[in-house]
Amino acid sequence: MNAKLEEIDGKYVATLEGEMDTLAASEAEEILKPLYNSNGKDVIIDCYGLEYIASSGLRILLGILKGAKASGSKVTLRGVNEDIKNVFKLTGFINIFEFE
Repeated sequence: MNAKLEEIDGKYVATLEGEMDTLAASEAEEILKPLYNSNGKDVIIDCYGLEYIASSGLRILLGILKGAKASGSKVTLRGVNEDIKNVFKLTGFINIFEFE
């Protein structure tokens, strides 16, 4: 699993690649920690290269969403494949995240 965080054009852009299983999620959380308090900057989470997400990964994304909303930011998931989108549907998260 690879996770990268950048600031581009006043927005945070997180790129996730590979499989976000339980072990990888804890590593990714360290990289993505600044997104829990996005200070009013919108967040884009690029999932084009994400192949799998475990419940621990969903928990991280939910924490990012809660923190962003609290500071008036928007979180958008970009490039989510159908398998991962199905996980979001099964958990009901499809209704609380914005997809691009």
